[in-house]
Amino acid sequence: MKAFVFFTLVAFGLCWSNVHGDNTAKKQQDVNRLLWKIYDKLQFPELKSLALSFDPEADLTIYKDGGVAVHRLVKEYKDERLLQHKTWFSLFNQKHRDEALLLFDVLMQCKTWQYFVQNAAYWRERMNEGEFVYALYTAIIHSDVGHGVVLPPLYEITPHLFTNSEVIQKAYTAKMRNTPGIFQMKFTGTKKNKEQRIAYFGEDIGMNLHHVTWHMDYPFWWEDKYGHNLNRKGELFFWAHHQLTVRFDAERLSNWLDVVDELHWEKPIVEGFAPEATYKYGGEFPARPDNVVFQDVDGVARVRDMLIMESRIRDAIAHGYLIAKDGSKIDIMNDSGIDKLGDIIESSMYSPNIQYYGQLHNLAHIMLGRQSDPHGKYNMPPGVMEHFETATRDPSFFRLHKYMDSIFKEHKDTLLPYTREDLLFPGVSVLSIDVDKDLKTFFEDYEFDLRNAVDSAEGIQNVDLKANVRRLNHEDFSFVAEVNNNNGRNVLATFRIFLCPQYDNNLVEYTFSHGYWQCIEMDKFWKNLSPGSNRVIRKSTDSSVTVPDTPSFQTLIDAADQAVTSGGTFDVSQYERSCGIPNRMLLPKGKKDGMEFALILAVTDGSNDALNAAAVSEQGGSHAHCGSHHEVYPDRRPMGFPLDRPIPDRRVLDETPNFKYRIVRVFHGEK
Repeated sequence: MKAFVFFTLVAFGLCWSNVHGDNTAKKQQDVNRLLWKIYDKLQFPELKSLALSFDPEADLTIYKDGGVAVHRLVKEYKDERLLQHKTWFSLFNQKHRDEALLLFDVLMQCKTWQYFVQNAAYWRERMNEGEFVYALYTAIIHSDVGHGVVLPPLYEITPHLFTNSEVIQKAYTAKMRNTPGIFQMKFTGTKKNKEQRIAYFGEDIGMNLHHVTWHMDYPFWWEDKYGHNLNRKGELFFWAHHQLTVRFDAERLSNWLDVVDELHWEKPIVEGFAPEATYKYGGEFPARPDNVVFQDVDGVARVRDMLIMESRIRDAIAHGYLIAKDGSKIDIMNDSGIDKLGDIIESSMYSPNIQYYGQLHNLAHIMLGRQSDPHGKYNMPPGVMEHFETATRDPSFFRLHKYMDSIFKEHKDTLLPYTREDLLFPGVSVLSIDVDKDLKTFFEDYEFDLRNAVDSAEGIQNVDLKANVRRLNHEDFSFVAEVNNNNGRNVLATFRIFLCPQYDNNLVEYTFSHGYWQCIEMDKFWKNLSPGSNRVIRKSTDSSVTVPDTPSFQTLIDAADQAVTSGGTFDVSQYERSCGIPNRMLLPKGKKDGMEFALILAVTDGSNDALNAAAVSEQGGSHAHCGSHHEVYPDRRPMGFPLDRPIPDRRVLDETPNFKYRIVRVFHGEK
């Protein structure tokens, strides 16, 4: 499989030419080498030389801010206040985060890639490994000079955060014996634990990568002083996590489990969790037994603080307005209200009043992560909930976000339902919506690289070390729609496709008035409709919800090195963003005999919906949950439209000609 990916990358991703000045391949090679064996010293002469000889303060003209950011970081370093090497890093730890952002700011201020790499090499040898990786990844994502670089999959850069300690131990043993090995990665828990049935979802390395990358694309600490406004960031927080929650519910229904219940601060945390994972340095991830009652966490928050923050947010929803920092009122009884709510619930720097509304989401992650040692009695390291890479592994993550989701739903329920006039696309009718083949899912084996998990020693040869994990996939399929355009001219249409569970775990049918909140967004795209009948075929691989697998680290190394040697250009732009549901997980697992879902298509007026030229492209991308990078969100409508508000009478949808649905079944079996 890896060989096929590499040759595909070479065939379709590398465009060989002699265009003068193209340095994308060299940029990729630099990043690969900066991230290789991140816990060891730099191993490449060019970068080692930079790390030794470069003085970040020698020439301040290389920075857009005249050196303000680098002065701050150098002072912290010289005063020996930076986090040491070989200790754990958590973004939820304010000191760690502040230090990582000092480096992030320095990298963002670099005027050229050359200066970026010089600083990266210098600080890689002087800063904590976790802080460096986080700063480098986020800076490449957000800096103009990082354009064109594909970030290697984090599960091959910091494997400890994506696999269990048994696999890591076996990798070390194989390394000591100088023997290559492939080690089976098991999901946590046993069959005695019903949550084990859906561990394949929360512990999927691609899903983990999507979650951590989303929070790098839309970090809660972001301020516009870094050069960009993150358009509709609060609403994206709501929608991306809402979709994670409803997808988790669909997987539960696929495995004969009830949908997840929401977390309550005054009730026990029903499911415990034993991560069976270890930090590279700093000990084991702490476990949590069943039915733990929330305790105050020293130096973080009290349980009553969480209740107060929640009550203030719910009061704002009930009143229909937020109170800004200056005391003014912000109306939220409109389409943009969800964006403001997302900002205050996530604890974003975009929040209009952090002091009053607090940090509900961020503190909740820490509260859950510390319940094994809330008073620091045992000096335990952070729990899995205190890392975006590992959070979805814990079943309490989905309980937490079901709780957050209930707050968002409370707001959506206060808005008036859409009328037929809101939904109608004059002159356009959907005759049918279907799929071109049976929807089939299966589990497959996948290997990923563990060489960055083990230490290196001079003179000791590297050996191939890999983990093998079972992961969900599905056969490729296409949506097929027959749409009639009676306008006598071409019209731009927005296609919105949803998949909604038909029954709950007790086989009680979901009604439209309740089931709409369980719907999974499958795709959203724009299409020009010719006058008359239009047959529209949309491949599952083109979904705007998903991304393809990121090429392996070794594939990126080989491709970049080959391009640098040949002097050609290097284009892997289709893999540039990791934010998005893995394409292989577009479908929920389903059941052996088939699981029924309502497949819903809404075709709306694209001339009113689309906000930029990128929106009308028929390409895939992952804008539905991840937006358009550093651009306005391409769709003017609320995320989830038209299924984001209550539907008191299903006849509104049934009698709207540009809407259509049918029942489909998702089958699960062996390939």
